[in-house]
Amino acid sequence: MRSMVAGGRRRLMVIAAVVAALGLLAAGAAVLLLPGTPTAFPPASTPVTATASGSVPATASVPATASASGTQTPALTSATSPPPGTGLPAPAVPVPVPPPAPEPTAPAPAPPAAPFPGALAGRDLETIPGAGAAVALTFDAGANSAGLPGILQSLAAARVRGTFFLTGSWAAANPGGVAAIVAGGHRVGNHSMTHPAFTGLSDAGIADQLRSAEQAIRAAGADPRPLFRFPFGDRDARTIAAANNLGYLPVRWSVDTLGWKGTSGGVTGQLVADRVLAGLKPGEIVLMHIGSNPDDGTTLDADALPQVISRIRQAGYDFTTLDALLG
Repeated sequence: MRSMVAGGRRRLMVIAAVVAALGLLAAGAAVLLLPGTPTAFPPASTPVTATASGSVPATASVPATASASGTQTPALTSATSPPPGTGLPAPAVPVPVPPPAPEPTAPAPAPPAAPFPGALAGRDLETIPGAGAAVALTFDAGANSAGLPGILQSLAAARVRGTFFLTGSWAAANPGGVAAIVAGGHRVGNHSMTHPAFTGLSDAGIADQLRSAEQAIRAAGADPRPLFRFPFGDRDARTIAAANNLGYLPVRWSVDTLGWKGTSGGVTGQLVADRVLAGLKPGEIVLMHIGSNPDDGTTLDADALPQVISRIRQAGYDFTTLDALLG
């Protein structure tokens, strides 16, 4: 009986020892599985990716390297040392990117030159200010071109340059005449597109007349800007301002020869020359016409031109173009 009791105690002691050993093993396994505790054999490495903030996630693995004892240990790829005791790589430090250098700014272009002196704005000029003993011969073209060959021949023979105010319709119908005027070294101006009375036009209508004429004259090979002459001399403060706003300088005349009236209107070549000399003064602007009279077909301005030039020179005057206004 006593031997049976002793055997039972020994069995209980063995069972208790086994239970204690199992408890120690369970505690050791729990320690190994605690977060942050490095394992002897880390899992295979996976690529390290950065979060939106630029740091490396705590769960990212790194490539493993073998130690001298043959045990694999994690290889640190961060540029900084890991915090002590963590076993994890330190977050990557973002490298600041310098802002791009500003591109050099080109200097602002110079404003375009004014088309004519500002002191002349608001005027329809009847003389050339400060021209001295000089006369400007001007010729309007709006009807036909009957007198043009004789006028160009007389100007070339006397070595005189004139200014020709062309309507757009005349330029479109006489491109050869425009070319001959330019080839002779003469100045060209704008005389509207269809020769209407300007005081009856709106500002939009004035703009259309000037721009259409300019386009037609340019297409024929000449540049009319900035000289302009009102058809019939019909103008007022509003129409002058409208022309100025379009970049044009209105130019009237000092004397009208009246050669356009023809012999049927009681005019002769001698009367044409006499009128020019009667109005002779410094900066005089003479108005003549290219076309023939529609009733009698005469071209009195073209016929009288040689005498006009000769008598002006005899009076001690020379000649200029209306470009003298732009200096």
